[in-house]
Amino acid sequence: MAAANQRRSDVLLLENGDRLTRSEFERRYAAMPELKKAELIEGVVYVPAALRYRQHGKPHSNIMTWLGVYEAATPGVEAADNTTVRLDLDNEPQPDALLRIDEACGGQSCISEDDYVEGAPELIVEIAASSASYDLYDKKRAYRRNGVQEYLVWLVAEQTIRWFHLQGSEYVSLEPNQDGVIESQQFPGLNLSVEALLVGDLARVLAVVQAGVATEKHQVFVAQLAERS
Repeated sequence: MAAANQRRSDVLLLENGDRLTRSEFERRYAAMPELKKAELIEGVVYVPAALRYRQHGKPHSNIMTWLGVYEAATPGVEAADNTTVRLDLDNEPQPDALLRIDEACGGQSCISEDDYVEGAPELIVEIAASSASYDLYDKKRAYRRNGVQEYLVWLVAEQTIRWFHLQGSEYVSLEPNQDGVIESQQFPGLNLSVEALLVGDLARVLAVVQAGVATEKHQVFVAQLAERS
């Protein structure tokens, strides 16, 4: 135990605003097992404050339930919660949620030997307090540059969902249709009732995505994933 304590004392701990390489960030993070979330964005360390129930915990839970329903109906697609992603040498975020196509089915990310996501997941979701959050600035730029195909940000205080799709080298906004539903361009059938999510009507959110995975275009997507595997 004394040796372990000595090893930890030799490592500087992570602090907000530190400017580190990815390898040094990982070394310091590993020395802080009690720390549950830290991110390296454009070479700068971000250590979030304690998370609140209504502002983060409950929205996060609803997002994971929504993605989980889609995952269950879509072999070859995987959802993950609060998982470190090695994007590039200056960016190692820990997004609130992600949805990825398995590399065996043609996905653009993989799972490393030490069990991290490497490369850009096809969809990343972040729960943010407001539009002032770094989620819409440095982090968004890093996701765009590294080829994250879709990026959804839930601005809880502003009761707003912003969903971006990568076209060429730029993000464009996905807008709700006449029924108030946003349809993913990357994952056919991943449909989201924006109003239902914002008011906490989880039953309606799940009904909409279940209707999405019952469509022909979703079945075609599933068949395409199977062909690649």
